[in-house]
Amino acid sequence: MAFPHRPDAPELPDFSMLKRLARDQLIYLLEQLPGKKDLFIEADLMSPLDRIANVSILKQHEVDKLYKVENKPALSSSEQLCFLVRPRIKNMRYIASLVNADKLAGRTRKYKVIFSPQKFYACEMVLEEEGIYGDVSCDEWAFSLLPLDVDLLSMELPEFFRDYFLEGDQRWINTVAQALHLLSTLYGPFPNCYGIGRCAKMAYELWRNLEEEEDGETKGRRPEIGHIFLLDRDVDFVTALCSQVVYEGLVDDTFRIKCGSVDFGPEVTSCDKSLKVLLNAEDKVFNEIRNEHFSNVFGFLSQKARNLQAQYDRRRGMDIKQMKNFVSQELKGLKQEHRLLSLRRFQLEGREGNHRSQPSPSHCSRGYIVLLSLTSVVPDSSYGPEHLLTFSNLRRAGLLTEQAPGDTLTAVESKVSKLVTDKAAGKITDAFSSLAKRSNFRAISKKLNLIPRVDGEYDLKVPRDMAYVFSGAYVPLSCRIIEQVLERRSWQGLDEVVRLLNCSDFAFTDMTKEDKASSESLRLILVVFLGGCTFSEISALRFLGREKGYRFIFLTTAVTNSARLMEAMSEVKA
Repeated sequence: MAFPHRPDAPELPDFSMLKRLARDQLIYLLEQLPGKKDLFIEADLMSPLDRIANVSILKQHEVDKLYKVENKPALSSSEQLCFLVRPRIKNMRYIASLVNADKLAGRTRKYKVIFSPQKFYACEMVLEEEGIYGDVSCDEWAFSLLPLDVDLLSMELPEFFRDYFLEGDQRWINTVAQALHLLSTLYGPFPNCYGIGRCAKMAYELWRNLEEEEDGETKGRRPEIGHIFLLDRDVDFVTALCSQVVYEGLVDDTFRIKCGSVDFGPEVTSCDKSLKVLLNAEDKVFNEIRNEHFSNVFGFLSQKARNLQAQYDRRRGMDIKQMKNFVSQELKGLKQEHRLLSLRRFQLEGREGNHRSQPSPSHCSRGYIVLLSLTSVVPDSSYGPEHLLTFSNLRRAGLLTEQAPGDTLTAVESKVSKLVTDKAAGKITDAFSSLAKRSNFRAISKKLNLIPRVDGEYDLKVPRDMAYVFSGAYVPLSCRIIEQVLERRSWQGLDEVVRLLNCSDFAFTDMTKEDKASSESLRLILVVFLGGCTFSEISALRFLGREKGYRFIFLTTAVTNSARLMEAMSEVKA
């Protein structure tokens, strides 16, 4: 059922060190403001912060009260205010309004701004314009790698996608380079580097410059990870726009997984309260089904429930001593497993009802995927003029292109288009009518065999290839590229694919001597998704790893899906 690792699978590095480093640095920064202080936290940083340093840890270091950075007056009576924020102009304006209000009232306090993951010159300029640059001290919390799971690291920068791929803003590339430098410092150099995409190439070159400046740090270290592969999201928009059918992807599409956990409302928990659940490999039930096609999950959970009941039934006929052992050693675990099983069942059963009441409105998320299937860029008047800027954004990013009159989908595109669905609107949509023109999807699909030829039905219970993550209809382009390059240890033989992807100047390989790399490390591959990756891609590569004897580690600027991608392009706010 689940994807058991092969007995010879390499061990994953211990990424808990990244959490400890981030926590220690934050504590150090907080202690630079000795005594009691109130901490103002930007909403986007609350969940990541909770994974690193919870409230009790903050209290131990004299944080008195916690506030959310929001557009309303601060009620803090503390003499010291600390702001933990992303480097955004609106946050500088907010801080300036508080400091200037204090000045008007004749009040003197100490102010400290901690930028995460780095500060930008533009932010300091705003503080200067507002006349408060001399009143605040500024620091950086270089927290850019959050381990969400044993094999998944996230930079938690969802804005990376819009900033770079729509606005052309390159400011986060340095953050990526710094994150890669930290990884190579902690876990040794990467002997084999591959990449594709303009952003990937820039990040790689900046990272290499950092490595050369601090050459002594990794020199002589044995590599723990043998390969690194950097990939831009715009190399493969198609996969990110497909509705997800592996269990973890389905949960993300339906309930939205945030920072490795998900909030289940009363419609799922069947009680008055919502429940926040951490989703990772420590949850045994979840770990067994996360990569499965959802059609397999019902039967698995039913069988698991029967097995669990059988274990409960063993109590009958036990003597007192056996019952004591059962209660002390097994009962707690059985109850926990029963709770998790119930929750998984409710997730599947509650999916349809929840799908209709998702917080993201259809007109600025899935609605835009519908627009991708239109034959003209000019929107139907029923969508209203407020969407015109969004259409412009989609076009600028290459997600929406004009088709020539009479253009029709091939059989291949028609088959794959059925993967992009919008049940709420009762429509089947296809992103491929527009994407095919820009990304040469037909030719790429043929070259890389993205649409498997299947005689009879595709067996989703015993998948034969990565296409299972889309019901056997389509192998994710991003994952196929990674597979092909790893097989060749280069881009050799893929020149035509690279040309069709418009990446001829941005596909690179850097191989160093492997004499220090163990055979185990050479089967560990770090894949870096710039602009976000989906749970479908993660599941596909986990499957490939099991088949080939690799282990994949994922580093992404953020986890994404079709709704998040469309929201990033939207100019219509909810």
